[in-house]
Amino acid sequence: MTAKKIKSIPVNSMGTDFGEGVAIEKISFQDFGTVEIEKATQSHREDSHSFFLLEEGSVSIEIDFQEYTIKSPSIIYMHPNQVHRILAFDNVTVSSWSISNENLNPVYLTLLEDITPTKPLLLEKETFSVISEAVALSIKFTEQKKNKLYHSLLKDSCNVLVALVASHYVEQSTSTDKLSRFDSVTKAFKKLLERNYTITKRPASYAEELNISTPYLNECVRNTTGHSVSHHIQQRVVLEAKRLLFHSDKSVKEIATELGYDDYPYFSRLFTKVTGMTALAFRNKNLD
Repeated sequence: MTAKKIKSIPVNSMGTDFGEGVAIEKISFQDFGTVEIEKATQSHREDSHSFFLLEEGSVSIEIDFQEYTIKSPSIIYMHPNQVHRILAFDNVTVSSWSISNENLNPVYLTLLEDITPTKPLLLEKETFSVISEAVALSIKFTEQKKNKLYHSLLKDSCNVLVALVASHYVEQSTSTDKLSRFDSVTKAFKKLLERNYTITKRPASYAEELNISTPYLNECVRNTTGHSVSHHIQQRVVLEAKRLLFHSDKSVKEIATELGYDDYPYFSRLFTKVTGMTALAFRNKNLD
């Protein structure tokens, strides 16, 4: 059954009972009502950096057209840009925490941008124990509403949780001190691309921002990823187009404009070139 389309992709806001820009809670899906379940199973984004510690049960989730079946104990980090929805769940208990850019330690924000997008991580017993104990303490802080430093307690404890998870993800990837010059340039480019893909489409503009030549930027990116700078720009734009085509009722022309293309026919040709089908064909295919 296809989910009902809406004009734009919904953005779920973090709870406001915990202090501005920070939320920490423990949830049992068995306690969910119809409204909460419908909200979780509808495609949406979060308005913050969100983390989910699966303590019990299993859950199937779709993240940007990729399906994952997650079993406890596992952790997953969700960047605000990512569109996701719950497909199925069984006997689930999850602890979650969310934090806005303003409250997030800048060092951790940089780490999160570097590791996005992430996949769910199955946790070893010792790692799960450390994170779950930290979560339990943080949840106790949410009960200290009369404390004059209430928001600071939540903000700091949430940053600790972020650090624990981010460090675990970083362990799975190449450490920074082992990165080659090509790797470093590619990471810097991808970070710029994530911020600017709707307004900057020329490889030369990214090279200029990084204070290097366009050929050298292409050499670094191609050496690291096997693809050109233009390829990555196009893929990022098309991913967002797919999200909007699948999860919203915006017209192709509206989507083209939102993604920075005043030349609608050009955007249509680009989408077809990258995906092998027209934007309307993609939308209709996913309505089946």
